[in-house]
Amino acid sequence: VQLQASGGGLVQAGGSLRLSCAASGRTFSTYAMVWFRQAPGKEREFVAAISWSGGSTYYADSVKGRFTISRDNAKNTVYLQMNSLKPEDTAVYYCAADSVYSGSSYYKSHSPSYWGQGTLVTVSS
Repeated sequence: VQLQASGGGLVQAGGSLRLSCAASGRTFSTYAMVWFRQAPGKEREFVAAISWSGGSTYYADSVKGRFTISRDNAKNTVYLQMNSLKPEDTAVYYCAADSVYSGSSYYKSHSPSYWGQGTLVTVSS
């Protein structure tokens, strides 16, 4: 599966952005989808994951209550709605597809099978 992320940009603190990740192929609904981010000089970190049907989600504690992951299997697209953005949310955001649906602990030692290119989110103070 090929993934194409979009929607990044510059936003002021407290603002919102919605990232999209479009997938090619007819097997999108068989993959759990995951968002990661990597800030300058920092390691990549898990942000959110959504199950194959979209009925279950995981979030990193740092984004819980502010970010919402969703998917539209008819459109082969996963979204990350980001509200109440903070300067510390500044990072390159990556979407990924994985046969495993899990949360942050799992992804500390595992890497999804497929990755999209990143999209830069910059939050100014």
